[in-house]
Amino acid sequence: MPRTLMPLLLQWRARLVPEALGLGWMPFFTLGYLAFLFLPFVLGWFGDARGGWVGPAREVLGPTLLSIAVFLPLYFAAYRLEDTGTRLCMVAIAAIGYALFPVNPFANAYIIYAIAFAATLGRSLWPQLAWTFAILAGLLLETLLLDYPVFVFLITLLVSVGVFFGNYQFAISTRKRAELKLSHDEVRRLATVAERERIGRDLHDLLGHTLSLVALKSDLAAKLLQRGDSPEAREAAQREIAEVSRVARDALAQVRTAVTGIRAAGFAAELVSARLLLDSDGIAFDTAIARGALDGGVLSPAVESALALTLREAITNLQRHARARTARVELALEWGEVVLRVSDDGRGGAVVPGNGLTGMRERIEALDGQLRIETPKGKGTRIEARLPLAMPVGGDAGDEAAQAVRA
Repeated sequence: MPRTLMPLLLQWRARLVPEALGLGWMPFFTLGYLAFLFLPFVLGWFGDARGGWVGPAREVLGPTLLSIAVFLPLYFAAYRLEDTGTRLCMVAIAAIGYALFPVNPFANAYIIYAIAFAATLGRSLWPQLAWTFAILAGLLLETLLLDYPVFVFLITLLVSVGVFFGNYQFAISTRKRAELKLSHDEVRRLATVAERERIGRDLHDLLGHTLSLVALKSDLAAKLLQRGDSPEAREAAQREIAEVSRVARDALAQVRTAVTGIRAAGFAAELVSARLLLDSDGIAFDTAIARGALDGGVLSPAVESALALTLREAITNLQRHARARTARVELALEWGEVVLRVSDDGRGGAVVPGNGLTGMRERIEALDGQLRIETPKGKGTRIEARLPLAMPVGGDAGDEAAQAVRA
């Protein structure tokens, strides 16, 4: 398929079926069941094999095509509307089946479509079953009134039961994935809030006393200078000013130490987010973090940030594309380097560089690191990022601290 055609198809698909439902092409594949509506033409080839309960093919074609023209807008509207709208579409689809049934007994396909939507209405099973029984009861009554063979209804019943519970379980799984995603987002939000609170407490504890001391000694130095030009006063003032300078430098060093540890919590939060994301897809997740690797001062803010973002991108790609059953994250300290490894047992295969992988590589190489991706087909994917532990050289301490806080 030409590359320029696929984006157009995806855009067209998104207009008909919301991407948020996560159904992909499945709603389009299930339209294949409409082929059953044309079985009267097949039966017509066998003459008396129709048993007298299927009308002539030429009398079936017109109403059948008209029913499809009415059905398709209702079908796609049911995916885009909320509960009440979906319920109305479901009833309308069932009505199409009832209306076509006297002409085309294979209109029971519309009944199955209606029951498929009934399984997705609301969260309670009993109202969904009530709609299903009502729709099937209408079909049974019409089958008896038209004197059709009972096996027509029985076949519809068997297929409807399978479709109903299949869609019901799929709807439950979809809701659970959505709830897990909300939990995933909530964990990140709470981690951010907790980190802000921790930063506020640390800065208050570090700077509250220090700034009070600086203000006190600055006032004392000013008073000493106001006493006159005596050598004793000048020496005392110089001592206080020197003490102010020392206290300020100590405070700056403490702030830099505190800021260095801020981003370590970010990597830990990414690990928690990765576990939640993969657990929602039933992927077993294992971690191996070197002792002390996330202690404050071990990783520079820039290095820790690059590792956290690399982990996020790798886990996102794994969840979307790998089709893996297990995944593992390792963070090791090796010979002056920190090494992040993310591996899975998925399908592997050729990697098409996109914005995510390109950004990952640029982020690592900008810090004099190396990124290696191994993805043999059928043997999973292994991503390894190596970064030096040394702090970047250049820029004054104030700028460095400010940049770390902004990160």
